[in-house]
Amino acid sequence: MVSMESSKNTEPQNLPVFGKRSPAAMTKKGVYVAICYMACAVLLVLFNKAALSSYKFPCANVITLFQMLSSSLILYALRRWKFISFTVQDSHTVVKHTTNLVPFKTVLHCTPVALSYLLYMLVSMESIRGISVPMYTTLRRTTVFFTMLAEYFLTGKKHSSYVVTCVGIIILGAFVAGARDLSFDYYSYTIVLVSNITTAVYLACIANIGESSGLNSFGLMWCNGIICTPILLLWTAFSGDLEATINFPYLYTAGFQAVIFLSCVLAFLLNYCVFLNTTINSALTQTVCGNLKDFFTVGFGWIVFRELPFDLLNVVGQCVGFLGSGLYAYCKLKGI
Repeated sequence: MVSMESSKNTEPQNLPVFGKRSPAAMTKKGVYVAICYMACAVLLVLFNKAALSSYKFPCANVITLFQMLSSSLILYALRRWKFISFTVQDSHTVVKHTTNLVPFKTVLHCTPVALSYLLYMLVSMESIRGISVPMYTTLRRTTVFFTMLAEYFLTGKKHSSYVVTCVGIIILGAFVAGARDLSFDYYSYTIVLVSNITTAVYLACIANIGESSGLNSFGLMWCNGIICTPILLLWTAFSGDLEATINFPYLYTAGFQAVIFLSCVLAFLLNYCVFLNTTINSALTQTVCGNLKDFFTVGFGWIVFRELPFDLLNVVGQCVGFLGSGLYAYCKLKGI
């Protein structure tokens, strides 16, 4: 496997320099990473949808647990066999004498990333309950606004007026898409907004701690896994999800196992792309890519599952949001 770093300078070139006010143009590597992220995200949604809807698997948290366990095992094997490194300075000399993993002190330093991820994951699971899909999509799109705030307060990063305008167009499209379903539910609205905040904090923590920890994307993923997996294991055990999984009638069928296997592989690739996209580009770029991939997720979801009802206002809103994401990509490519 190719390591994350490609530059031979002593200062890593793919990590953001925080506090700079002038935006930098997105590199070719940044474009490829963003595209890979969106492709993995769309495919992962489809396989998760197949497991939860087609096979009616009742325990979403267990799927996440499988994904975390698989990711940690893959990373351990690749590092043990010296195919990858976990630190930035070792990225050019992956095959080293040592096979040491991440020091405990560094793991503690990365704890905010892991805990923000776990909180984001658990809140996101709850956020879909009690609220319609159009309104859920509407409120989730406001994550870009919270990400901009998180980047500013946690890293001091500022964005140009062009980028702010593009984000405004994305949010406008989201509200147009969900305009036909503006029924108010205090609890559901609060949970979705908390989910947006935890998402923004998680992405900003990746961008901030990714530079100061000395770890590359693989190292950050490793810390994420070894911190979150035991917590999630206890959570699923006490909640009864593990027992429900053992009694699941399709657990040993080849089709269901293939779906879970591909879901775990895609989750590993997706997490790597999230870290890489956030460090090479920015947390806001990662969020906008998330909005952009929603357009393709809706399209493929309709083709595969035929569950999307047609609504003109929703289509118009999705197109406006897609336009805002496209304009944002143009601004990043031109360095505006």
